[in-house]
Amino acid sequence: MDALEDFIIEAKAVTYMGGKHPLAAPTRPAAKDIAYDKGRFRYLDSHFGGTDFLGQEVVWDGEAPVWAMNYYGRILDPGSFDGERAGIVIKQALTALYQEKRFLGGFAYQHALGEYVDHSVGDYRSFQGVERILVADRAVYQLDYQGGLIKP
Repeated sequence: MDALEDFIIEAKAVTYMGGKHPLAAPTRPAAKDIAYDKGRFRYLDSHFGGTDFLGQEVVWDGEAPVWAMNYYGRILDPGSFDGERAGIVIKQALTALYQEKRFLGGFAYQHALGEYVDHSVGDYRSFQGVERILVADRAVYQLDYQGGLIKP
């Protein structure tokens, strides 16, 4: 299973963090899909929305889905914080997290636009968590997520 966890981290780093463009033909109407494959594994991140959004990531081993995560993110205070700033903070924070060869666990990252804080429980096999951006100790963005292994 170490190969699966390594692939998940690599796929996350290469797709959204790496600036990979969405597929021209999404799997569902109005979805934004970003795909990655390497060796026996295939990854798809499919989401809807912009500032407030909902999505799902799935990894297949061959044709079998083996891991998935769903998420819902939103700007909590649109009067003082926006999606563009959130994206800047998140990309830099997650790039730093993935460089540690992980995507779960406690993590904090200080950025000039706000502090990124992630709390989760579990490991890639079964987890749930929340990421937030704080400005002056007040949450202005939040994303809730959960996921784990898929078994037949």
